[in-house]
Amino acid sequence: MLIYSHPVCWKHENENDVMLPHPERPERLDAVMAAIDRLPPVRYRRLEPPLADKVDYELAHDPRYVDAIFRQAPKGHNPLRVDGDTSLNQYTLEASRRVVGGAMDAVDRVLAGPDRRAFLATRPPGHHAAPCRPAGFCVFNNVAIAAYHAVRHHGLERVAIVDFDVHHGDGTEQIVANSAPVHLFSSFQHPFYPYSGIPPLADNCHPVPLENLTDGEGFRRAIRDSGWFDTLAEFQPQLLLFSAGFDAHKQDLLGGLLLLEEDFAWITREAIAAAGGDDLPVVSLLEGGYDLQALEDSVLAHLQALDAG
Repeated sequence: MLIYSHPVCWKHENENDVMLPHPERPERLDAVMAAIDRLPPVRYRRLEPPLADKVDYELAHDPRYVDAIFRQAPKGHNPLRVDGDTSLNQYTLEASRRVVGGAMDAVDRVLAGPDRRAFLATRPPGHHAAPCRPAGFCVFNNVAIAAYHAVRHHGLERVAIVDFDVHHGDGTEQIVANSAPVHLFSSFQHPFYPYSGIPPLADNCHPVPLENLTDGEGFRRAIRDSGWFDTLAEFQPQLLLFSAGFDAHKQDLLGGLLLLEEDFAWITREAIAAAGGDDLPVVSLLEGGYDLQALEDSVLAHLQALDAG
């Protein structure tokens, strides 16, 4: 399994209007790396993500939006607020270029083999970023760029994105809706921020809304009853991408779901099995997860399932 990380991803920080730390903070990566350190060293290889080019963002974003962010990204110590809870500092653009560059490199490597699994221990996250706007801690949509890199540079005809997070990946849905090569499978608390996902924007978007206080048993039942796994099997993806959010954990106070780490392992294993099994190329990108201990335990469970899948 390939693990991507880079020191600059710790340096991106969001402004906060209150005394408490911003939820999407650098310490999240400390928790993620602690999970990775609990894996047997022979099971993974660490790589430094390369820098993405400006044009790569246009795979999923309006060029005018890309240009605006690149031009306005701070060069000094004064941060730039771009959304109610999202801001840029002098390291954000490079961190984003490492996330996107790592995602594209991971796609290249798992498609070429022999490595078939990759995980990005990087930030900022991306699934709320829409074609022309940032939102919800996200500036650019990392998983959508990875998907269209696979489609346009590798000629793939079927890419599946599985997004499990307490929040709906509304930016991803806006980008991929009505795009035949990409199908989005998303589970999320509903109704809840960002108050989207139901009804889906297009037939290639497959939502599973979860009521407040849904526990692991209810989560698994809702996924099974939705027909997700049958649809994944019928789609026969050539590449599976995870938007891996762990804020649906019962200890995470940013949402109202009651999942445990074994539930994240379950959805990881079952999605891989339905989509194609052991030889399927899989790349996982970090999204939510804000309780640090729950994040560490959940990422470990996800990686163990990813490695075994």
